[in-house]
Amino acid sequence: MSVENVLVVGGGISGTVAAVALAQKGVRATLVEISPEWYGVGHGITVQGNALRVFNEIGALDKMLESGLGFDNLTLFHADGSVINAMDAPKMGGADLPSTMGALRSDLQEVLVGMIHDLGVEVRLGTSMEKFEDKGDSVDVKFNDGSVENFDLVIAADGIKSNTRKMLGSKHDKKGTGLGIWRVVTKRTQDMTCSAVCYFGDEYKAGYTPISEDLCYAYVLTKPERPDNGLSDAQEMKRLLSSYHGHFDFIRENIREDDYMNFQPIEWLFIEDEPWHQGRVIAIGDAVHACPPLIAQGAAQCAEDAYVLADYITRDGDMEQLLTEFTKVRKERVKIVVDASMQLVEWEIHPETPGANPGMLMGQAMGALTAPAF
Repeated sequence: MSVENVLVVGGGISGTVAAVALAQKGVRATLVEISPEWYGVGHGITVQGNALRVFNEIGALDKMLESGLGFDNLTLFHADGSVINAMDAPKMGGADLPSTMGALRSDLQEVLVGMIHDLGVEVRLGTSMEKFEDKGDSVDVKFNDGSVENFDLVIAADGIKSNTRKMLGSKHDKKGTGLGIWRVVTKRTQDMTCSAVCYFGDEYKAGYTPISEDLCYAYVLTKPERPDNGLSDAQEMKRLLSSYHGHFDFIRENIREDDYMNFQPIEWLFIEDEPWHQGRVIAIGDAVHACPPLIAQGAAQCAEDAYVLADYITRDGDMEQLLTEFTKVRKERVKIVVDASMQLVEWEIHPETPGANPGMLMGQAMGALTAPAF
């Protein structure tokens, strides 16, 4: 085995899956997270089948499905509430798994954190990597408390705002897409049993995903700035959803001031023309490819990165070659998602574009992702 002692920087999906997968292979993993408290963001998440395959491989999926909701369909609505199309969602994780799962991010995080503790992974909160020095066959890492330790490898899973990306010398940084997203976790009806996307309203589009027996995660794509109109978040989200009907009437009427909701501009990043590693420090997940959520593949690509990397770095062989091969394989797959997502962003903003066909493009991208990542 090429590594025995690995540092994982970042406690999101990429970092936690990497730490779990490595520990299950007998690697001593240490995870550092800059936040002094470790908790998942409270909004909902749509998790596609290829992510579920990763969670199943590490033994997390059954526990996640106890609080989340799996399903196999997707419905497209007109803003007036009429159905445009109801379809089976692609089985990107294989025939034996749900096509999609709706869940709270915090519930997924709770399962992964529980596994990390059960596996004996050392976790240090309020800790960050300040600098590193590659030693050829290991890495010296200086932490924010001034201490220095040596590791066989460092996995930087520190997100779209990654400090490690800058340490690796990348010229890339996150960029705006021209879209913003409002999210809320609120009540749902019993017949809202799968993900839905609603078109032809006043905003770019709206959608929802059921995340439990009585809750859904709803969203609306809009402009990237939060208007200063004197409205509370709940009032603003109701305003943005006012032209969407059918199930959205129920969602809108049930939004409360104390529901979890947030707004953020949608940003993106893809490091395609640079290596993801320098020596024995490699960046993965949103640190090198943050995808707009238009085909709900962000979490899936992060989870795949982590699981596939754990396999590569525990093989026998030259580490430089292993990391180079890993990056090549992952860039090819991530590019499918980034290219499709950014084209969909362009068509959302400019729907009059000749030849624009979002449904066809989404189908092509998801069809390509049915090919297993490992």
